[in-house]
Amino acid sequence: MEVFKMDYLKLVTENFKSIKNQSEKAMEQLNLEELHYSASEESNSIAIIAKHMSGNLQSRFREFLTSDGEKPDRNRDGEFEGAFHTKEDLISHWNAGWDVLFQTLSQLSQDDLGKTVYIRNEPHTAIEAIQRQVVHQATHAGQIVYLAKLIKNEEWRTLSIPKGKSQQFNEKMMGI
Repeated sequence: MEVFKMDYLKLVTENFKSIKNQSEKAMEQLNLEELHYSASEESNSIAIIAKHMSGNLQSRFREFLTSDGEKPDRNRDGEFEGAFHTKEDLISHWNAGWDVLFQTLSQLSQDDLGKTVYIRNEPHTAIEAIQRQVVHQATHAGQIVYLAKLIKNEEWRTLSIPKGKSQQFNEKMMGI
């Protein structure tokens, strides 16, 4: 079981890096105006989604084992308002949340995974709280990729195997 827990920390770190990387590859294709595009009054732009993801990571993973994951200084509503003046500002804000996450994960031990942490006063094991964040971040990463594809349309550069190229990809991988 202890080997599993250590493997979990490595795996979850790799999963988070993949989620971050996929989001960034989508955002790289867009200019600042496109990052702020919102399809309707009720929908969020990629910039807002990124702002929320960062705020969520900072709140959940700062003092992860010792304080509630919903920090009193978090302004969740504010995460869904405003705009960034430059793409660099957006990326800097984005990275602040990911830095907190990766720093925290690097400091956790296998024994920490069974400890109780709180999110909005609800108890979770640390591994449950981490897994909850994998799902949350992956969901928003999917929104970012979808919106970026919608915005770029024919100019979109795929992040995986292009449509209609699966057979060629499989043959290449099999050495055919």
